[in-house]
Amino acid sequence: MTAPFTIRIFVPDGDPEGVRIIDRMNWTGLGLVFPRAKWPDVRQRPEMQRTGVYILVGYRGEEDDLPTLYIGQADGVGNRLDSHAAKKEFWDWGIIFVSSSTGLNRAHVTWLEYALLRQAAAANRCHLDNGNAPQEPALSEAEKADTQGFLAEILQILPLVGLRAFEIPKAVVPTGAPAQPLKRGEQDTVIVPAQKDGFEKAFLGEGVWHAIRISGGMLDKIKYIAGYQTHPISAITHYAPVARIEPYGESGKYKIILAEKATPITPIPYGDAPPGAMQSPRYTTFARLLEARKLTDLLGKG
Repeated sequence: MTAPFTIRIFVPDGDPEGVRIIDRMNWTGLGLVFPRAKWPDVRQRPEMQRTGVYILVGYRGEEDDLPTLYIGQADGVGNRLDSHAAKKEFWDWGIIFVSSSTGLNRAHVTWLEYALLRQAAAANRCHLDNGNAPQEPALSEAEKADTQGFLAEILQILPLVGLRAFEIPKAVVPTGAPAQPLKRGEQDTVIVPAQKDGFEKAFLGEGVWHAIRISGGMLDKIKYIAGYQTHPISAITHYAPVARIEPYGESGKYKIILAEKATPITPIPYGDAPPGAMQSPRYTTFARLLEARKLTDLLGKG
């Protein structure tokens, strides 16, 4: 079991969405979270002269569900971030970690950069703007232990400032295919709209469906997923039992992992359903899915 902890957040300009300075009791580090627009002000702070590691966060396009990250380190992080402010367009906000004393040197932050890149790649919850991944730098046994401790503090702080890209996804609920269909009337199936390319690549090819919003009250009820293929097919064509549901991205969306290869069914056409009926996920029962002849057979409650 992880130990409970407290962090302190100081807001120097009184704006909770502006610059925030984060520290913890008995920690030698200091974090600075800031929106890109505030960089000229942050640049003047004395911490920018220190050796540190930083993470820049943003989205490359409106359709992106996963954030893009750039992870770096420098002796004097201010000069390096000046360069990124001028040359890197994607990032909207950043977080910098430095030592509150003189504890971090160039070897330490190089190791932190290496470890954060490795952790981000393992979690697979972001796109990395970094080019080549660095090799693990050599540290003495004692230095590595201390730096690993600093990394652990960073990884505890990041989710609290809205960045979960370094967390290995965990199943939200222990979902799975039931031994038999649930009682009639209990919604246990989510129907997702899918365009042809995504449906064939992800749903059929990879056995996953991601970037889906799921109502909180449905998370522990979903046992099946059905795929509605948009125009020109305009019909539900496959279903599969659900193995698990994991967080996906930073905006409250989820990834559904199929328990087995999707099963084709007699297509359930859009028919006389009202316009826009399948612009977002819909819920139904597995029994109804098996009996339906058209989409409107699935859209009612009970």
